[in-house]
Amino acid sequence: MNQDMLKQLAEMQERMAKAQEEVESRVAVATAGGGAVTVEMTGDYKVKSLKIDPDAVDPEDLGMLEDLVIAAMNEVIAQVQAFHADSMGSVTGGLDSLRPGLGGGDAAAAAPPGLNRAARRASKR
Repeated sequence: MNQDMLKQLAEMQERMAKAQEEVESRVAVATAGGGAVTVEMTGDYKVKSLKIDPDAVDPEDLGMLEDLVIAAMNEVIAQVQAFHADSMGSVTGGLDSLRPGLGGGDAAAAAPPGLNRAARRASKR
């Protein structure tokens, strides 16, 4: 490798490290059931908070609440994955989008079955 290539690699490594730090400092927020469940997650995949509206808690139907928590978690994870994809795409000039599995995730595809049923029930409360 010549000196120019080594210099370019070093610069790219610096940009990647800075981009990673920026992503890790970001916070994604997702809700389910019209706000019955809210999850905050940092860019390094740490759950910062989980809030559940007391009206969403029905001892007779814990499955609905479980569905809402899963839906909110799946959405917040998809948002953090998008943070990473966007950040790396800006550093590498979009080359990551050519590799399978690194593109933006489809949050709707990640939602658990029964989400619509659970969201309808939560909104009726």
